[in-house]
Amino acid sequence: MKKVTANMAGTVINVLVNAGDHVSAGQDVIVMESMKMEVPVQSEAEGKVAEVKVNIGDFVNDGDVILVIE
Repeated sequence: MKKVTANMAGTVINVLVNAGDHVSAGQDVIVMESMKMEVPVQSEAEGKVAEVKVNIGDFVNDGDVILVIE
């Protein structure tokens, strides 16, 4: 299992994948807002999304797990 983590603190404004989706390395999976900027979070690995751990509107901190890929 690979974990995708937030690279900064911010609010989740869009979730681009669902559990069961296939993602590629480098694919945008979540969009966050931090300091009035939209920041995409990318998958570092290829695989199937096992679990999305955040919802739109959630606040996450740097290093929080936002997605699990199998």
